[in-house]
Amino acid sequence: MTGQPVRVSRSWLALREPADAAARARDLAERVAFDPPATGRWMIHDLGGGTGSMGRWLAPLLPGPQHWVVHDRDADLLELAAAQPPGPAADGATITVETRRSDIIALDRSDLAGTTLITASALLDMLTARELTDLVAVCESARCPVLLALSVDGRVELAPADPLDNRVLAAFNAHQRRDTERGPLLGPDAAAFAADAFGGHGAEVILRESPWQLGAPERELATQWFAGWVAAACEQDPALAAQAEGYARCRMAQLAAGELAVTVHHADLLVLPRPAPPAG
Repeated sequence: MTGQPVRVSRSWLALREPADAAARARDLAERVAFDPPATGRWMIHDLGGGTGSMGRWLAPLLPGPQHWVVHDRDADLLELAAAQPPGPAADGATITVETRRSDIIALDRSDLAGTTLITASALLDMLTARELTDLVAVCESARCPVLLALSVDGRVELAPADPLDNRVLAAFNAHQRRDTERGPLLGPDAAAFAADAFGGHGAEVILRESPWQLGAPERELATQWFAGWVAAACEQDPALAAQAEGYARCRMAQLAAGELAVTVHHADLLVLPRPAPPAG
């Protein structure tokens, strides 16, 4: 990505990793595992892979030897990805990890040569329409499955409900679609946009819901998520600030007492490339 990059902390990624693992659509991973590469060896490129959490979740679900290439612009996160590789494959085969400090929007077809699977997690909603269109074209050129997990879809549910929930949510979603130097971000529209773009290349796209379900056991994650959710909403709609102070105080108390359940909806996509034309 280019222009005004958002730096994600190690601590936040570590905190959300268990919730991400629980939320991702396992049946899509099983569909990938059902059709291993003809070579017998997976070459997997993980785009915007950060500390490598996608590999730690997916690699043990796939049979056969695997080589993961984790792409990210943050060398600090890539250091962790190299230090914390996935465990063995589903059948005990060896897994190796390579890290590349790279701008995923600048990738071209040669960067993905020989790839048998492309993955990404919590990435699409941070892209613009132009960036995602270009990325889809590069991924499609690899002619391999693409598994894209955990794109926010704009829906959040809090129980018990509060009259201010919907206004905060609307402001947050507007913040997700905010203008940047690179153009407007897709935010909660990203998963549907990606599905349409891959479909335009003739690919089959399978969509699944992958919600975070945050209750008392995930209290720390829910607390940090909620603080960021309200802060982004108030940044987008400063008129919210006066009401948000009391609202946040009440909600934080509910979280601390284990009395608030949070569902943050996401979408997962599995893209299966169109069949190759017959030779001759």
